[in-house]
Amino acid sequence: MENPYLPYPVCIDNIVTETDDRSLKTFRLVFINPEDRDNFVYAPGQFAELSVPGKGEIPIGIASSPTEEGFVSFTVNRVGLVSTFLHNMKEGDIIGIRGPLGNSYPWDRMEGKNVVIIGGGFAFTTLRSSIVFMIDPKNRSRFNNIRVVYGARNPGMLLYRDELMAWEKRDDIEMHITVDGTDDPDWKYNVGFVPSVTEEKITSADNAIAIVCGPPIMIKFTQPVLEKLGFSPENIILSLEMRMKCGIGMCGRCNIGDKYVCKDGPVFSQAEMKRLPPEY
Repeated sequence: MENPYLPYPVCIDNIVTETDDRSLKTFRLVFINPEDRDNFVYAPGQFAELSVPGKGEIPIGIASSPTEEGFVSFTVNRVGLVSTFLHNMKEGDIIGIRGPLGNSYPWDRMEGKNVVIIGGGFAFTTLRSSIVFMIDPKNRSRFNNIRVVYGARNPGMLLYRDELMAWEKRDDIEMHITVDGTDDPDWKYNVGFVPSVTEEKITSADNAIAIVCGPPIMIKFTQPVLEKLGFSPENIILSLEMRMKCGIGMCGRCNIGDKYVCKDGPVFSQAEMKRLPPEY
């Protein structure tokens, strides 16, 4: 059995600064060993641990899609020791990646359904992976209507801005971009919090599944909106990636009731969450 604590060595192939305040960067990583690349088989919604020798490791949702071959991408928020060290690294530097870890969004259940994607802040990473996966020509026919609500504090904090604009121009995906507030006179999209924009723009739960990933406060206030729209608890899918820790359920720090977010999640339906202590 392979050592679950041993990371694969990867090279930083490309770095993109995503936000105006430079607090979020996307790292495109390339596996040094081809066999490691072949072993890293994942689905949108999963995460991995990024490790820096001598500094530690951090759990990050996978931002790339399995349909994007030859690399994996992660968008990292600069908040602590490891993430700050990563932000100071350069293209060509070597780090480690351990995974893939956790479960994914329920792709088998989503086939033939209308899919509503709701995201906020830098937690949009696994949702970016999901969108790219679904609109890939090999997969688009597997899903019906795709509607997206994505929000950030202000325009300068939106991730993947070029892709957002490209998706908005497509006729097979419906985009609703919003910010909490802005003084930009040229802003042409929504202004308002994600839950209120969701209630305004998503008008039907017919044959639909909603996947939600964002800060806890956004998730808290989005759930009742989706229930009001008619989504059943089984069809509201939440990602609790803010609780991820070691990735394999050994440290116990992600525990909620009898579940470990790292091992049993980070993806849970609202029906599953209702059976757990109200910690999220």
